[in-house]
Amino acid sequence: MTLVKTLLELPGLRLRLRAGGDLLEREVSRIYVTELPDPSRYLSAGELVLSGLLWWREPGDAETFVAALARARCAALAASGADTGGIPDDLVLACRRHRIPLLEVPADLSFAVITERVVLALAAETDGARKRLLSAAADDASLPALLAYGATELGADCWVVSATGRVVAASAPGRPRERTVLPVGGRHAVPWSLVVDADLGPGPAEVADELASLVGLARAREDEVRRTRMRIAAPLIRLLADPASSAAELATAFTATGLPADTPLRVLLARTPGTRIGAEVLGELLADHPATTFIGEVGETGADAYALVRADTAWPDDWVGTATATLTKLGTGRILVGAGGPATVSGLRGAGEEARHAVQAAARRSERVAVVSGEEIGMHRLLLAGAPDELRRTLRERVLGPLPEHPELLRTVRVYLECSGSPAKAAKALHVHVNTLRYRIARAGELLGVDLTDFRTQVDVYLALTIDT
Repeated sequence: MTLVKTLLELPGLRLRLRAGGDLLEREVSRIYVTELPDPSRYLSAGELVLSGLLWWREPGDAETFVAALARARCAALAASGADTGGIPDDLVLACRRHRIPLLEVPADLSFAVITERVVLALAAETDGARKRLLSAAADDASLPALLAYGATELGADCWVVSATGRVVAASAPGRPRERTVLPVGGRHAVPWSLVVDADLGPGPAEVADELASLVGLARAREDEVRRTRMRIAAPLIRLLADPASSAAELATAFTATGLPADTPLRVLLARTPGTRIGAEVLGELLADHPATTFIGEVGETGADAYALVRADTAWPDDWVGTATATLTKLGTGRILVGAGGPATVSGLRGAGEEARHAVQAAARRSERVAVVSGEEIGMHRLLLAGAPDELRRTLRERVLGPLPEHPELLRTVRVYLECSGSPAKAAKALHVHVNTLRYRIARAGELLGVDLTDFRTQVDVYLALTIDT
């Protein structure tokens, strides 16, 4: 790290400290030469500003110049008084007042020499920092350790954040302070970013780029380890997705996972039409879940992915809402997720069917991202969700007949059935007299050729009403 005090020690420069002796630990990120009276718009944090003071004409001129350096959080000012008969007193006072270290440049020293020496010092420091990061990555490839090394080299806290806003790893607690954000390499549906709590100059920016590359390599290694671990559950997931598989085959494949036979599992199914990102989507949703998780793709297209999650740990009450909000942050096309279970191995096939029906119910929604749990929808909806579209339309048309052509009667029948066939409750909900309600129900029954007070008929009509058109 190149500090202001480092500049005073560079051989051949002979810089003399005139103000800011207590500020020599400031880091220098680059060098900038200017003769503007007010260089505000061109300054950056951490810069060593080099000036021949051509802007200075009389006492008082230094205030505007130095105040601009202070607002930009410049590291120091190196000034030559060759054209002003020495360093003006008001410049020294202004630097003390605004807490800007002031270094006096010898009159016989060219700015080209200073620039060359400082740039070489910054380059050497950058190369050293990059080498130390590479060495750290070789010794300990874990993300937290890597970020800790990076924070030390950059002198600023670092975070790795996923596209959903999840903090993957950090060098310090708390939410990221996004002063510099760099993309982490790799082809992922859920990209990561490196966030640094500092405005970086050219040298530190190169170090941060190296750190982002190393984070990408660490992620690739973690992906490979995860894929290897998931292979033990791959046969179970394939069988779960195959309706023709037997209970014995499922039990045998379950044994290979090493889980006790009475372990309850939740089944999650992610469907991403046209893309192969389901496994990564589920991985992001379950990244912070403490339970054992197995994730695997199904089929050649990989549009479907299953996750098996141990259900003997706490499950968030608002998981559906949280998962929907998380996935909405991903601009990766349609994402459908269904959840089934929990169930032990004997009921695992049923949990898988429940997850599939839940995904089919999600597909009938208009939202780009839809998450449905089997627990939140009625059994009749789960059963209907598994029926082919053509069959659903045929059943609706056959049962409801001409009723949809009479909106008032259709609404009356719906409310009547939702009120468990109670004329009094339905009449109150519709704000009509109970005799009017009875007349409408009788008229609807005539149109359909059925008795709407019969329980089995009520079930058929209600199921038909719940089919989306």
